[in-house]
Amino acid sequence: MGGNRRAVVVGAGIAGLSCAVRLRERGWSVRVLADAPVEASTSHLAAAVWFPTRAGPRDKVLDWGRRTFTELARQAADGVPGVVMRESLTLYRTDPEPQWWADAVGEVRPARPGELPPGYAHGLRFAVPLVEMPVHLPWLAAEAGRLGIVLERRRVTSLDEAGRDADLVVHCSGMGARTLVGDTTVTPVRGRIVRVTNPGLTMSVRDEAHPGGRAYVHPRAHDCVLGGTLDDGVWDATPDPAAGEAILRRCRDIVPALRDAEVLEHLAGLRPARPEVRLEAEPATATRPRVIHDYGHGGSGITLSWGCADDVADLADAP
Repeated sequence: MGGNRRAVVVGAGIAGLSCAVRLRERGWSVRVLADAPVEASTSHLAAAVWFPTRAGPRDKVLDWGRRTFTELARQAADGVPGVVMRESLTLYRTDPEPQWWADAVGEVRPARPGELPPGYAHGLRFAVPLVEMPVHLPWLAAEAGRLGIVLERRRVTSLDEAGRDADLVVHCSGMGARTLVGDTTVTPVRGRIVRVTNPGLTMSVRDEAHPGGRAYVHPRAHDCVLGGTLDDGVWDATPDPAAGEAILRRCRDIVPALRDAEVLEHLAGLRPARPEVRLEAEPATATRPRVIHDYGHGGSGITLSWGCADDVADLADAP
């Protein structure tokens, strides 16, 4: 494949980096432009457990999610830093109907009574990838560098400017799409989380319909990420200890072993939501090369990343 094909990727979160890697594997010369280091991206804050959240359309999300699941499971098996398969339990107060996302996951079974916390009669058990982003994202950026991808700190003000010396622009700016391409359908969905010490937990637990608000507990190597919120249209990402205390209360409901866990940090981030993920190509114009958009993943950035990147690479190679 011709190394003279030059691509510029705008954005260095999980979407941008996965696209950059897939393009490089197809023989493209790739530069990644971002105005902040990967540690400052929304992806870096994410709890990053495979689970479709606030993203559409459902049929495409299932396809992208299935392919991403397969890739992350392979990475976990290969010992890629920060990627593990995590036993998971989703809780319900009534007998759940078949879950639309289950087709992507493999075996999903009803939880046994002894696996359920007090107050719950129903649950589903399965295993999904968990990606510890403070470990994995810097590794992925370094891996991109080893593949010959150039990561450049630069504020991009227009796709015309970004693509000046390129044959292709891949646009993965997340919330930045509001200003970069004028897409006001991209709106923030604030997520609040609390990081606590891990008292020995090895299973992710969630209740998306907890009366006090959604609750999830995701154990990592040295801590647990507790959440969370889906605050539509809220731009304020200032941590709020009072909101964090509410998260702690409902997470202790679903995982009583957290009762004495020490709070390490209160955090908030803005998920780049959109009515549907935008993954499409635009033809070249007089002022810029062809553009492929890949943004609007909501709370499903890690869940859809590699499946979307595969489609971006296919579009890039299309005549």
